Amino acid sequence: MNPIRNSAKAVIIRNDRLLLTKNKDDEGFFYLFPGGGQEKGEELKDAVVRECIEEIGQEVEVEELLFVREYIGRNHQFAERDGDIHQVEFYFRCRLASPEVEIGNGGSPDEHQVGAEWIPLDRLDDIRMYPSALGGKIRQGIFSPCYVGDTR
Repeated sequence: MNPIRNSAKAVIIRNDRLLLTKNKDDEGFFYLFPGGGQEKGEELKDAVVRECIEEIGQEVEVEELLFVREYIGRNHQFAERDGDIHQVEFYFRCRLASPEVEIGNGGSPDEHQVGAEWIPLDRLDDIRMYPSALGGKIRQGIFSPCYVGDTR
């Protein structure tokens, strides 16, 4: 059995648009929040900074914690593939350290990542985004720290 893994994610909003990584699989394009796994001895805030450099090629300034979400693989659509995964995800409000710099793939993007894209908040329901439940909270401006559990 795999250990529970911590992950730190960035919520970056500018001009009513959310910055997400753009990824591609057999079903087409899907979008994820920039971020990833915490390394041993690394604080969550440092993990989100490192992961953003790797995935979007930009350093971020980490602000407050917005959401805590669990991903228990066996409860989701990819249960066959992710059944043994249990991850606790920490979503932080972030700002780009250099907003004038072009966004793109960083030096170490995820396997399925093909880029990064600013998605208008009113289009979040139109894309395949994981976790989709956070799109609704973000569109509604619900940004108080909250535990959202094992949500889709």
